[in-house]
Amino acid sequence: MSKFIFVYHGGKAPSDPAEQERVMAAWGAWMGSLGNALVDGGAPVGLSKTVSSAGVADNGGSNPVSGYSIVEAADQDAAAGMARTCPILDDGGSVEVAEILPM
Repeated sequence: MSKFIFVYHGGKAPSDPAEQERVMAAWGAWMGSLGNALVDGGAPVGLSKTVSSAGVADNGGSNPVSGYSIVEAADQDAAAGMARTCPILDDGGSVEVAEILPM
């Protein structure tokens, strides 16, 4: 089994307490459905800075990261299958799936 990082992009913050409860329940149910494949549930992240040889940009870049998780799967297709039911997709976001290469 290999480890994969799910990098979340986009989505939107809940606008009121009822919406926040709905969103948290959806994420909890999804993470629960991953079972032992979920290695690290991760966390949402704040606005990033992009560092390059040209300097530092404060705007988070063209597709800012909104969070991450780490899962274990047989291969990248299996990991992508897990990501297909992620709640962020319902909020207009996306999930980038990349293998964490052993060093």
